[in-house]
This record gives sequence, C-alpha cells and structure tokens, in this order.
Amino acid sequence: MKKTVLTMSVVLLTLGLATGCATTGDDVKATADRAAADAAAAASAAEAARASADRAAQAAASAQSTADQALAAATEAQACCEANREAMDRMFQKTMSK
Repeated sequence: MKKTVLTMSVVLLTLGLATGCATTGDDVKATADRAAADAAAAASAAEAARASADRAAQAAASAQSTADQALAAATEAQACCEANREAMDRMFQKTMSK
C-alpha cells in the first residue's frame, strides 16, 4: 500500500512537472515573441527618430545659411549708411566753411 502510494505520487509528480514545463515553454515562447516584436517596434521608432533628426539638422543648416546671408546684407547696409553719413558731414562742413 505504501509502495503504491509512493509510486502514484512519483507518477503524478512527473506528470505535473511535464505539464508545467510544457506550459512554461509556451509562455517562454510567447514572451520571446513579444520581446522580439517590441524590439522591432523600438528599432523602427529609432529609425524614424534618426530620420527626423536628420531633417531637423538640414533645416537648421539652411536657417544658419539664411542668417549668415542676412548678417552680411546688414553689415553691407551699415557700411553704406556710414559712408553716406560721412559724405553728408563733409558736404555740411564744406557748406559751412563758405
């Protein structure tokens, strides 16, 4: 009787472990599949972010170029203004000396 109970316990334990391992294997596969899908989604998001950063860098370079051109034009206009002021001052001085 005791031997039968022990034998049945071993059989039930073996079946329980086998069933548990099969279920755990399925769970592990499902978890691995989800992890792979999450990794693929993360890679896709990273690629989209990289492309967006590249576009932003190009836009910033274009804006810098435009700003540099505007600065050059403003500097040229300032030089012209200074030259005109000096010419007007000379004309005024010439007129006052007569």
